Amino acid sequence: MRTINEIIVHCTATPSGRDIGAAQIDVWHKANGWNGIGYHYVVRLDGSIETGRAEALAGAHCVGHNAHSIGVVYVGGLEADGKTPADTRTPAQKEALVQLLRSLKERYPGAVIRGHRDFAAKACPCFDATAEYRNV
Repeated sequence: MRTINEIIVHCTATPSGRDIGAAQIDVWHKANGWNGIGYHYVVRLDGSIETGRAEALAGAHCVGHNAHSIGVVYVGGLEADGKTPADTRTPAQKEALVQLLRSLKERYPGAVIRGHRDFAAKACPCFDATAEYRNV
């Protein structure tokens, strides 16, 4: 069993209002030469949560952190122009993210919730996940 000490929140970097799911992300990640979707969970616009990569497997979502983290991604992260980073989470996504993160923290109580931007020179997830989820 993997030791999990981080839960890393991402965005899909897709335009606001464009709903995609784990199957589409899987296609994109395979096109990058990966063996499949790099995230463990996908939170869609309506708040539904899809399973991506099995938790038992290391993710492919944050260089240097994949072996000991769970990757969670919400659909969105860009304005409608498809270029400008923005927190585009719907109310349903916000609620689902908190519920998912609480569930993950119950399973991995020592894990710290962080945003991808804490580890990479990116806007992702386009909000301060570390601060927002500090008390989850």
